Amino acid sequence: MATFVLIHGSWHGAWCWYKIVPRLQAAGHKAVAPDLPAHGRDWREHKHVALDTYVDRICEILDAQGEPVILVAHSRGGMTVSQAAEERPDKISKLVYLAAFLIPNGQRVLEYGQQDNESLIRANLDVNPEEGWDMLRREAYRDALYADCSEEDISLCDKLLTPEPLRPTMTPLRLTEQRFGRLPRYYIELLRDRAVSAALQRRMYTQMPCEKVMAIDAGHSAYFSRPDELTRHLLSLV
Repeated sequence: MATFVLIHGSWHGAWCWYKIVPRLQAAGHKAVAPDLPAHGRDWREHKHVALDTYVDRICEILDAQGEPVILVAHSRGGMTVSQAAEERPDKISKLVYLAAFLIPNGQRVLEYGQQDNESLIRANLDVNPEEGWDMLRREAYRDALYADCSEEDISLCDKLLTPEPLRPTMTPLRLTEQRFGRLPRYYIELLRDRAVSAALQRRMYTQMPCEKVMAIDAGHSAYFSRPDELTRHLLSLV
């Protein structure tokens, strides 16, 4: 039995993995999907949430597991799992980036997102620096995030998305080859992604090579639109 820890991306929460968790469990594995601070049921002020706040939450989960886990990140969650891997390399067996930000030491998600000319996010993002959050405009939800998802899933997301703390996106990663760099990395690219474009995904996993790159012909939210295919890819890493 393997243990999967599933980390959500911007504006989402643990709930976005609701199709993946039971599939992994049905295959005989353990799946843990937490809310990051200021997401889902973890309500707190956005301006007080830093990258280290996210990392501390993941480290709590890693420390509670009896074996090294397969740590999976979606989208902006990639920065968080990379930094958590630097802090707890012995608690992780594999890192999996699902259309996620895989960026090197000293870099920030902010610049990578701003350079993604094929993404629909930047043109449809509201930012509130005083309160410390950003939020995708509702009219962009479908095209940017859920173009190939069911009406039921889009309705669910419309009710549950929440603003994203700004500070983590603006924080440079602190990674070393001795800790983060020694862990095997895997990338699952989403070929029709309009949030983290396929071009940016390729740039990131080329810049930071992975053990294996897998592909799903899906938009940004493959855990909704292609849950069986995504689960197969995850199970192939056990």
